[in-house]
Amino acid sequence: MYKIFVIGISSSQLSPEQLTMLNSCSLLVATGRLADLAADFQGSIHPVTPIDKAISAIRHFSGHDNVAVFASGDPLFYGIGRKLLTEFPPEQLEFHPGLSAIQRGCALLKTPWDDAAIVSLHGRQHHHIPGLLLKRYKSIIFTDNNNSPQLITDKILSYLHSIDHTALIEGITLSVAEDIGLKTENIFRGSLKETTNRNFSPLNILCLQRPQLQSRNQSISGFGLSEDDICHSRGLITKNEVRAVTLHRLQLPATGVFWDVGGGSGSVSIEAARLNPDLIIYTIEHKGEELDNIKRNIRSFGCFNIIPVSGKAPEALAGLPSPDRVFIGGSGGALAEIVALLGDRLAVNGRLVINGVIEKTIRSAPQYMKENGFSVATSVINITRESRSGETTVFNPITILTGTR
Repeated sequence: MYKIFVIGISSSQLSPEQLTMLNSCSLLVATGRLADLAADFQGSIHPVTPIDKAISAIRHFSGHDNVAVFASGDPLFYGIGRKLLTEFPPEQLEFHPGLSAIQRGCALLKTPWDDAAIVSLHGRQHHHIPGLLLKRYKSIIFTDNNNSPQLITDKILSYLHSIDHTALIEGITLSVAEDIGLKTENIFRGSLKETTNRNFSPLNILCLQRPQLQSRNQSISGFGLSEDDICHSRGLITKNEVRAVTLHRLQLPATGVFWDVGGGSGSVSIEAARLNPDLIIYTIEHKGEELDNIKRNIRSFGCFNIIPVSGKAPEALAGLPSPDRVFIGGSGGALAEIVALLGDRLAVNGRLVINGVIEKTIRSAPQYMKENGFSVATSVINITRESRSGETTVFNPITILTGTR
């Protein structure tokens, strides 16, 4: 069986070992920049893109001779190696990694990377980049033209302004290693604002570092916040027991989009965000005081995967990505219209949970849900609390309606 040598390039010239492998091949697959290193190669040279045509060429030549594939850095680290492993038997592939762009970039930036989140935005779209990158105190990012350092930082800056997080705006530092290994190699360090106002070479590695956050009630790492932990107004908050059952009925996915309609203080959103940090959460609320509470809770718990939306449903929902889960804690009298919209927008196998307190909601919500294609299950929660001092508090019953389809 002929070999496919997948050679990682991390210097400006080929090593003797790399030249020996290349000279045993009849085909080289490489980008123009890397192919220039093989000026004396006597075989055929084929571009990496489009990838399907490159795979066809490799398949043709590897039937009768060895093939070389040049990759930048480590071909098995966000590189072509993964694709090749899906197209050719492992025993035919031979990997010879070079230093990855992450290794070389962090060496230039003098930044350890064993404690960083490694994120690739190269050729990828993400609904909410701030939530993706602010989860960890250090993130190292592969960028591209659509997700350049200046565009990434502009999105983060806009989001932090929207939640009034001045301290984090001032505390975040950015480092960019541009054109690693080229004559135009350059290192940039600056603030969010400075990075947003600068243009960078398309070939770069971005390192984002934020201060360590001092979250409220750090002893609770996931589920189980109490009403006292969460900032709210005049006792207007989903009670602990109801919040627990609501989240259980939602069966939140690890990723996707969750709408919290009539978010109030944002207690359900905060618990959901802490449980599922890769879930994007839109918390819709029209009352200014409650929006302030939501923003304060986002800042306090570092739940940057929550996006507060000012406005009333259903109008405020129009421009949002379609949801995988929806919770309606308050509808402002527009429950029928909201449920009708969800009949069109909610994902297949999605879930809708409505908490009913008043008789009108308890009676009408199942009808609206069934009219829009949902199967409905109902649970009634009666809460009685007894304090350590023996004082008993009885709360009004809550009806939790779960719609599936």
